[in-house]
Amino acid sequence: MDLRRTAYRFYEHRLASSLPTERLPRHIGVILDGHRRFAREAAHGAYRESYVAGMAKLEELLAWCTDLEIGTVTAWVLSTENLRRPAEELDPYFEVLVELFERLPRLAQRLHFSLTVSGSLDLLPQELARAAKQAVDRVERLGGSRMTLNIALCYGGRQEVVDACRSLVSDLIARGTAPDELAESIDAAGLSRNLYAADLPDIDLVIRTSGESRLSGFLLWQSAFAEFAFVDPYWPAFRKVDLLRALRDFTRRDRRFGA
Repeated sequence: MDLRRTAYRFYEHRLASSLPTERLPRHIGVILDGHRRFAREAAHGAYRESYVAGMAKLEELLAWCTDLEIGTVTAWVLSTENLRRPAEELDPYFEVLVELFERLPRLAQRLHFSLTVSGSLDLLPQELARAAKQAVDRVERLGGSRMTLNIALCYGGRQEVVDACRSLVSDLIARGTAPDELAESIDAAGLSRNLYAADLPDIDLVIRTSGESRLSGFLLWQSAFAEFAFVDPYWPAFRKVDLLRALRDFTRRDRRFGA
């Protein structure tokens, strides 16, 4: 067992050292998929145990990305569609997310990241929405960061675009734009400025776990020219080597940005 662990660490080190740092993505988006299937197969059906393992894995990911000097990580932990699931699945997850947000300021102090939260927090239980906002405030007071963590919480890509449109139109009206000039005043740059986390760079690489090969609405606008890595492990079983392989493949791609 020790020999196997040593060989695994050697492979990790070799992968990491072979990555050309100048070609690494500035912004990684991660779709944390597979908690329920992991619970059924590896956690004896205990959803809470699976969620706890998944959030611990997110904390590991942040440490890996800090070491690799990745500038921004967006982690999709809950979609608006997830709210349709039964209470026996959602309630323990809400509890685990509250616990995550309570830990994030301490982790931010150690890893030196800033924190933003993107999504429709008004649709969440008050305790969870409050925990998310308090975490953002506490991390902001720490000051100084090497990385930005953006938590996509109760997030839907289509809703973000709709909200950006509404916000842009409201801004144009507030600036005195005439009704007959509104349509021609709406452009891509304006919409970009009104996205949930408008100051973050566009996504370079999207990683989705659990073997699913779809975006499901994740950062539709920001990932227009992203590269994608669909990996087999369920999120709680995601390994550093899975990240390193996705990064290796990314650095080998010839990105043409639609050209």
